[in-house]
Amino acid sequence: MADEGYSSTALESTDNPDPNAGQTPYYGLFQPNNPSLIHESATAPALSSLPVKPSSPPPRSSSDSLGRSSSSRWRDSVPVTIERKDTLSMIPSDAISLVETSFDENVLRVLCELDCGVPLLLDRIKQSMVSCREASVFFKKRAVLEEEYGKSLQKLARTTSELYSMNDGKAGSFVGAWQSSMKIHEVMAENRIRFAQRLNEMSDELASLAKEVDKNRKQTKELASRYERALQESELNMEKSKNRLEVSSEELERVLLQKEGESLKDGGLQAKNQGVAGKRALGKAVAKGGLLLKGKNPGNIQRQEDDIRTRVSNASDLYRKALTDTQAMRQEYFNFQLPRILRALKECADEIDLGTQYHLTRYAFLFESIVLSDGSTLVPVGPEDGIGLKSTIESIDNRADFKIYMQNYAYARGGAAPRGPRREGPAEEGFLPPLPTHGGGAYAVHTNAPIGNNHNSQIADKGRPTFGVDLAEQMARDNVELPAILEKCCTAIEKHGLQSQGIYRISGMARKVASLKERLDKDIDSVNLDSEEWISDINNVTSVLKMWFRELPDPLLTSTLHQGFVEAAKIENDRLRHIRLHERVNDLPDPNYATLKYFLGHLHKIAEYEADNSMSIQNLAIVFGQTLFGQMVPGNGSFLGHGNGGMADAPFQNKAIETILDHYSDIFVDEAEAGA
Repeated sequence: MADEGYSSTALESTDNPDPNAGQTPYYGLFQPNNPSLIHESATAPALSSLPVKPSSPPPRSSSDSLGRSSSSRWRDSVPVTIERKDTLSMIPSDAISLVETSFDENVLRVLCELDCGVPLLLDRIKQSMVSCREASVFFKKRAVLEEEYGKSLQKLARTTSELYSMNDGKAGSFVGAWQSSMKIHEVMAENRIRFAQRLNEMSDELASLAKEVDKNRKQTKELASRYERALQESELNMEKSKNRLEVSSEELERVLLQKEGESLKDGGLQAKNQGVAGKRALGKAVAKGGLLLKGKNPGNIQRQEDDIRTRVSNASDLYRKALTDTQAMRQEYFNFQLPRILRALKECADEIDLGTQYHLTRYAFLFESIVLSDGSTLVPVGPEDGIGLKSTIESIDNRADFKIYMQNYAYARGGAAPRGPRREGPAEEGFLPPLPTHGGGAYAVHTNAPIGNNHNSQIADKGRPTFGVDLAEQMARDNVELPAILEKCCTAIEKHGLQSQGIYRISGMARKVASLKERLDKDIDSVNLDSEEWISDINNVTSVLKMWFRELPDPLLTSTLHQGFVEAAKIENDRLRHIRLHERVNDLPDPNYATLKYFLGHLHKIAEYEADNSMSIQNLAIVFGQTLFGQMVPGNGSFLGHGNGGMADAPFQNKAIETILDHYSDIFVDEAEAGA
């Protein structure tokens, strides 16, 4: 009976058109204010441009059938609302060209016909989540390796470049090629670091995708279980109503048999003509009826008959209602709710599968790009991209470098006392006349060639040296507020070198630097730093100024306060480090404080032209860290004029200079000066 009722109701739902067919009913999960589960393409940017295939024709709503009241009870019995987050919004719109995102309606129809459609999809989603998480873990571990490699290579290249400028290595074309090769390594390291960042992003996106899909899977699984339990409870209720109706019908049959006055004997005779099973059932019913009505008068029998008929009628109504409700609920589940649940689960499976495939495709593209980028960095395609690592190394000209080095070395040692055997001397002491020279070719060394327009020997020495003299003694001797060499050099540099690339980082020619130092040391007033001889290469002036700082007997920041500056520079907190360094600066002697204030103001102006000279505050701090604190030099275990320095404190010395430069106005410029 139940099957016949189900078939007729289902047929009625297909034959009679729904007047509200254009409006899709929503139940529990599918509320109008939460359409994201079924219509995710409307909220996901990645899929908004894709055409959505129409689903199978919507079945007629069961609210128009006999079980109209059962629909509301169904909705009330399963009050579940699932909130699905837009987990595919992280996929850009170009995903259409990478992975197929269309929904296969034929697969959905086959799943609806299977009894195991829901557990099949649940297990499939679980497998997809495992694959997604494995890809996420791989991306994360690969990112760690790439980041470690990139940062290590970057640190190595920068440290090597900085240390080479501090050491006494080869100059000329070699140093240019060496620095360029370090720059190439830095570029490759930065590419690896960016690749690691992308891998971390993809790993996080995949982990988030797996988490959201797992949450949606569990919610949809719970919803399907509640629907199934509600349908099972309805079928159980219908079976109970049927059993109550059968019991009441048997009681009515017994009463009617006794009312007709059939005896136990007649009942037995009639039972003989029936089957064995029928005989037993009827005889048992008559026997019970006889016992029930024994000693009862006709009035009591009639009242009992009316009571039983009432119960049979009520039981029949309850059974009919339970049957109708179960039919409507079964139709609602199999024709409406189950397809929607299967669609939601299939979309979850497609979502995580497409997301995983997209990120794997993106990983392959990025991996190819980083390899090609390294290749184009090492071997550029066009001349505008550089010359590459191999060509950079091949640009080293050892012969030209050696020629320049030999000339500079011979000139620098030309005025010094000979260390080896005497070359010339009086004939009476056994010396032979020198052999005639024949030009010497390209490698001829002229140790006595004049420099500039005037030879240094023509400059009179006034006996007021500048290099290697204590700072306070210089200023007291000359009766000045600032050292004359500092003002002279800084003024020339600000006139002609603010926009010079790598100012203070690039050294001048050794011969020119030695000549300028000698002339400044003999008569500083006679040197015109605005002449073409010096402005043609301002690096000679900067090198002389750095040399003056290095040759101070006590460094500018003093050996006494050295440890205090270093300890202050080690403070991690920026504000506290600034305060402590300000205190150390205030502790400097007056000559040192005045000199430091003037010179750091000069460097601050240099840093303002960073776009032109590439000398940021950090770069200037690296150049002048050990210069202002004092640089350790080998020689009988002693230091150059003081006992500070050393490579161990170099990072903190640089940090101290960088912090003081960053806060130059706060430390040195008071309100009165700022207002002026």
